Amino acid sequence: MEESRPVHGAVQEPLTDVIDTHCHLDAAEFDADREEVVERARAARVARIVVPAIERANFGTVASISREYPICAPAYGIHPLFVERAREEDLDVLADTLQREPAVAVGEIGLDFYVPGQDGTRQEIFFAEQLKIARRLGLPVLLHVRKAIDVVLKHLRRIRVVGGVAHAFNGSRQQAEEFARLGFKLGFGGAMTPTRATHLRELAATLPDHLIVLETDAPDIPPAWLDKGARNEPAELPRIASVIAELRGVDVAEFAAVTSANARSVFPGLAG
Repeated sequence: MEESRPVHGAVQEPLTDVIDTHCHLDAAEFDADREEVVERARAARVARIVVPAIERANFGTVASISREYPICAPAYGIHPLFVERAREEDLDVLADTLQREPAVAVGEIGLDFYVPGQDGTRQEIFFAEQLKIARRLGLPVLLHVRKAIDVVLKHLRRIRVVGGVAHAFNGSRQQAEEFARLGFKLGFGGAMTPTRATHLRELAATLPDHLIVLETDAPDIPPAWLDKGARNEPAELPRIASVIAELRGVDVAEFAAVTSANARSVFPGLAG
């Protein structure tokens, strides 16, 4: 079936100061043209790009990219789908990296109960230990919460951190309110652009302004106007912002400014 595409109106004006709070710019999909991808992001008025690590093996790559491209801001963490090949000493390396390298968050960390065959107990152990590192260093966290929101919230209530972002949020309004109570913003990106994504679109249209931040999760989760399986990139973010602004019935430039302010408030390191 052909992908449903959003209808756009006058909101398709140039944006200023839009922030991509989740983009894997270190991924191999960008190796051939990373500099061009960054230039397209700049041309699209993307002000900052948060690049989260996923395991010890790519800490160095994320750090190098963030030094090479000042638009990028790194986060370091061990992704739940990579904990099975992680070792306990990787947590020490993570803590050391976070103290040596400028970082806006601990991430991407969390839980994933969607992919079959994963060791959920091991995921929870690594998640809890990374929350403790974030608490000790006073850093926010960038969360992966797929099919695991209630368990993620349980850990956040037990190990309180300064806040962060629940990436690719797709939960209930009650869960959204609980994240807000714990100091978190909610990430919205390409997944809500198809017209058939009714639940996500309703959330994007009605959640309070102060809860929403923008993201691409590039190279993944392409918006509806790209072919299925196409590579996503940060330059798509202004159009994603336009879709949400249209759903909310607000001016896209004002909405972009609000989401950027939200990103800076939850990730103070972006100010640098």
